[in-house]
Amino acid sequence: MAKLEILEIPDPRLRTVAKPVEAFDADLLRLIEDMTETMYDADGIGLAATQVDVHKRLLVLDVSELQDQPRVYINPEIVASEGSETCEEGCLSVPGIYAEVSRSEKVRVSAQNPDGSSFEEDLDGMHAVCLQHEMDHLVGKLFVDHLSPLKRRMVTKKLEKQRKISGQKPSRAVL
Repeated sequence: MAKLEILEIPDPRLRTVAKPVEAFDADLLRLIEDMTETMYDADGIGLAATQVDVHKRLLVLDVSELQDQPRVYINPEIVASEGSETCEEGCLSVPGIYAEVSRSEKVRVSAQNPDGSSFEEDLDGMHAVCLQHEMDHLVGKLFVDHLSPLKRRMVTKKLEKQRKISGQKPSRAVL
């Protein structure tokens, strides 16, 4: 297994819309393993393929307390949702930034397993929030896109300050 590089904003590749997975083969299994290892290594609870510069409709997540129950969703689609809840979100591609985001409280997802078989699953709580967050990545959207223009500007300034302190070249990109 190999740890993959996680793209960070303002990298334009994060805005790429992912294409459906068509080949359910050894390369896909290797990618799933690498993404899972990368997610755990970064102390994340979810990771979309877009975040590692692979533009396929694939995500992994693990919201279990012991981080020992990885889940894989290939070509996921939300087929039903209900309710609304607001919770604080962060993102491996937007390091050090957290903000309140509203999402559906419960979702029903249709997806495929690594062998290509289809399944549907009802999710709620953190599992539902994480799935929705990661699915946003698959359409080129980040959690900060759910924020008001004022809050996005505040996030941009905070990121610029973090980069200045860490010695990274500041960017002029707008979220």
